[in-house]
Amino acid sequence: MADTDETPLIGTKADWLADRALRGLIGTLLRMPYQTRVPMMGAALRHAIGPLVGYRKRAEENLTLIYPDMPTHERRALAAACCDNFGRTLIENYAWEEFSERLSGVIPTGLGLDAISRATAENRPVMFVTGHFGNHEAPRQVLTAMGHNIGGLYRPMMNPYFNAHYARTMTSWGGPVFEQGRRGTMGFARHLKAGGMGTLLFDVSAKGVKIPFLGKPARTATSAADIALKLNALVIPYFGIRQPDGMSFKVEVEAPIAHDSPRNMMIEMTGRLEAQIARNPAQWFWVHRRWKGYSKST
Repeated sequence: MADTDETPLIGTKADWLADRALRGLIGTLLRMPYQTRVPMMGAALRHAIGPLVGYRKRAEENLTLIYPDMPTHERRALAAACCDNFGRTLIENYAWEEFSERLSGVIPTGLGLDAISRATAENRPVMFVTGHFGNHEAPRQVLTAMGHNIGGLYRPMMNPYFNAHYARTMTSWGGPVFEQGRRGTMGFARHLKAGGMGTLLFDVSAKGVKIPFLGKPARTATSAADIALKLNALVIPYFGIRQPDGMSFKVEVEAPIAHDSPRNMMIEMTGRLEAQIARNPAQWFWVHRRWKGYSKST
């Protein structure tokens, strides 16, 4: 959640072409039944788009960094599964109303649920933190259906043409959603300060402290902890875990992160995400340049 330059990005011809292709694919799939479109989008990212745009290659490189002893065939299978999960997540979030209906029977579990009830009674801000794992919007959907008004802070896509419609999707339901940057972060903080709830994803490379992530140092913004400490917000990790059928989800709302130094709080948040990745490694977005600039001498 590091601050970004708020000058609008200028897209390239390649960006425009990629956006046209993706819009066409999404538009076609949205006309299909939900049960058909989700696995089809997963397959498209696994077999075509992921390899074409370099996602699968980058995922394999990151997997090699973290799991150097993993057999090549396992690494390739895991990278392909990562792309599949990303495709499913993308099309699920573009059809958020149908996605919400699919999640209507999901009952969240975890020690954080009682803490949410207490915070609501006290009008205390609640910050949900998560990573690019499973479908990160599933917990917000489920808790919103329970009556909670959860805002968010989203990171704009680097492709400005794609971001134009992606942003509309992110802001079309739930509580107020702000674009990452100085103005957006201030708006997000004001929403929390009023006793609101908000969610953010913390697992991207950003200016900040070096924190071990899956055994290697990774630059991590402390913004989530900084805001929580300033506003006395409850910090609760939550995760939407895709189930073996590829369509349904389990939502875990974990115990709150204790207030401590910003670095220690981020270490604890990172540890919660690491535990989820250990159980379901294919569900994390290995495409992220999470260890940007890493070298063995780091």
